[in-house]
Amino acid sequence: MKPISGSAFAVGGYMLCSATLLISNKYAVHKLPAPSFVLFSQLAGTAIVVKAAQALGYIKCDALEREKVIKFFPVALIFLSTIFLNIKSLQYANVETFMVFRFSTPLCISLADYLFLGRQLPSPRSWACLIALLLGSLGYAMTDSSFRVEGYMFCALWYVVFCLDQIYLKHVTNTVKMDSNWGRVYYSNLLASAPLIFTFAGNASELEALKNIDTSAALAVALSVVLGVAMSYFAWSARSLLSATSFTVVGNVCKLLTITINVAIWDKHASPFGIMCLLFCLSAAYFYKQAPMRADSKNDEEDEGKELLPK
Repeated sequence: MKPISGSAFAVGGYMLCSATLLISNKYAVHKLPAPSFVLFSQLAGTAIVVKAAQALGYIKCDALEREKVIKFFPVALIFLSTIFLNIKSLQYANVETFMVFRFSTPLCISLADYLFLGRQLPSPRSWACLIALLLGSLGYAMTDSSFRVEGYMFCALWYVVFCLDQIYLKHVTNTVKMDSNWGRVYYSNLLASAPLIFTFAGNASELEALKNIDTSAALAVALSVVLGVAMSYFAWSARSLLSATSFTVVGNVCKLLTITINVAIWDKHASPFGIMCLLFCLSAAYFYKQAPMRADSKNDEEDEGKELLPK
């Protein structure tokens, strides 16, 4: 069992980065309408920063090995698809619309945790929390003032890929041995960045946007790279400490900060009733309890009353 301080650092860092990176990506795509290039910069920039830090002796990172590359290639594809659909969703839909899809993902992932990762089904209290997440999402959907078919289409595609991402990446974390967490960050970002070179290079509208890039747009992209490095590190670290469902719920809890920032700086946010529905979702997520493993459920059940988030 890892030290509580390490768990708090990993989960707290993930929550902060998850909340702020969503806003940062929305702002970067707003300033530079070239989502493929923004994503490429974030992924390739993260890989470059990791290797530079290793060269300077600040961190330890796994070298590229054929066997590990093969095992991480599906991770990179799923990872890339999730982030790309994230950015495309934010291009067409407001932040709250995207988040409402995310709030309902634990309902699906908890079943996948049971079917594929050996955990028990959630307790009645946790089922109630997951259903409350779904009801809050439905309540918000009736208040969306910026409905666009494209936005909901990309959000729905993101939903399917995100659930696959949460389950498969947890499986890889458990089964692929790496020398350090920075190795996972390096492999996933480097392998996922390569295909994006062809994506934005073959897009006339993105190339035109790059020709007209200004200082504020460049700074917005640079900020997304910095946050991307931190987000990738904390995400892999927190993923190793929590179940797939709990990792998803923790990500949802941090969205309260996202809502606060979005309402403060953006003009495309939900109505007061819509925000109340989102806060209801967050409350339900907070009271969710992680289901124990089936193999040692007797020991885990003794910890059933412990808080999901480390203090």
